[in-house]
Amino acid sequence: MQCMSPRTCLSPLLSEPVRRVEAGPWAIELLPGCAYSARYVAAQAGIGFAFDSQRGVHAIGSDRILPFEAVPNGLAFVPAGCDVLSESPTGGEYLRVIRTDGVALPGDHAFNNRLDVRATALALKMRAALLQASVEDDWEAWALALSERATGSKTLSTPLLGSITGTRMRLLDEFIDAGLDGPMGVATMAQLLGLSEGYFMRAFKHATGKSPHSYLIDRRLAKARALMRDSTATLAQIAYACGFNSQAHMATTFRQRLGVSPVQLRADLR
Repeated sequence: MQCMSPRTCLSPLLSEPVRRVEAGPWAIELLPGCAYSARYVAAQAGIGFAFDSQRGVHAIGSDRILPFEAVPNGLAFVPAGCDVLSESPTGGEYLRVIRTDGVALPGDHAFNNRLDVRATALALKMRAALLQASVEDDWEAWALALSERATGSKTLSTPLLGSITGTRMRLLDEFIDAGLDGPMGVATMAQLLGLSEGYFMRAFKHATGKSPHSYLIDRRLAKARALMRDSTATLAQIAYACGFNSQAHMATTFRQRLGVSPVQLRADLR
């Protein structure tokens, strides 16, 4: 599979494959969560969606290289002709959608970290279909609908991080990743950031578009997918290492969130 931009995964042996679909005038890719480096001039406008929190450095339409913090569920847009440099030591799962027939998408201003409920639903549906194809997949309709969310600025809002700053989000990610094999609740996460449970839940939802509980499940799934690349670990061992009650619990969560079972996904990785 070829990337639509020179985004080079820096840990190819520890990464899921890039998953790509071409449908009518659209090319859709699901980029795996891994360290990456990208530098290019966008030949066509591109729409992106960050499933995970990400951080690194970038320069978008500028020669100034600045640190960036991408929130989960963040919609992004890069106009045609825009110079792009982006690097991250960890990356994160990312959906990219580009129109390839030469028809220009409206918009000349790059943005990221925009929350849109409809865009999130579309991105989740497209990720599930990329992980396991179905005869009911309607790629052209999904891509067109997502492009309308990205180019229809009246429907978009930029989240205000408020108390969930980039630094706090990084601290929370590190804390969650270190303790995924055990129980972890909202009270523990709120205490880590020095916030009350109620305030933390509202601030987190406002900043990321998802609840702390939903985000924790996503982190468990991300770690499980990473461990599944290790053929020496059984699915039961992976389930317990990621904080699931059982292999069956993990399998149910995989099907609900990703639309594919762990057995099917592991077979695909092999």
